[in-house]
Amino acid sequence: PAITVEAAKLTKEQKTQLIAELTEAVENTGTAEDIIFVFLKENNPDNIGAGGLPLSAHKKQAAQ
Repeated sequence: PAITVEAAKLTKEQKTQLIAELTEAVENTGTAEDIIFVFLKENNPDNIGAGGLPLSAHKKQAAQ
């Protein structure tokens, strides 16, 4: 199986943890770890919208 996650910028540590946790979740179904693929696609916060605004605008509002 293949899992694709689209997210904003992630740190190397976050990527490592996310891959491990998703692999474990699928492995719990009886699937062998070595055939589980996780693809992480990072997006610029300007290209992600939530609540009618770009994610970058939410970050600016939170900083104020």
